Amino acid sequence: MDAQLKKGLLEVCVLAAIREEESYGYKIISDLTPYIEISESTLYPILRRLESGGMLTARTEAYNGRLRKYFRITQLGTAKINEFVEAMEQFKVISDFITRGGGV
Repeated sequence: MDAQLKKGLLEVCVLAAIREEESYGYKIISDLTPYIEISESTLYPILRRLESGGMLTARTEAYNGRLRKYFRITQLGTAKINEFVEAMEQFKVISDFITRGGGV
């Protein structure tokens, strides 16, 4: 898969994983693993990028003697998911055209 496409796909997957409720790194990885391969070294830069882009907010809380960072999606993050879904609908039309053999 193209690296840029995968990067965008992973970002939207991370946003979707926390769309319903806030979450933290390990849980996000656990939630995504059945659908797409993602490691900690991939996830945390994505989380930082989404946070700096205003698509996530973060808070830190103590948990079992350690600090855990929880992430919550923003309206901008939800808008990114919606834009992605619209783009995928267009992509499906094009994909159907290609797999049909063009204009046949």
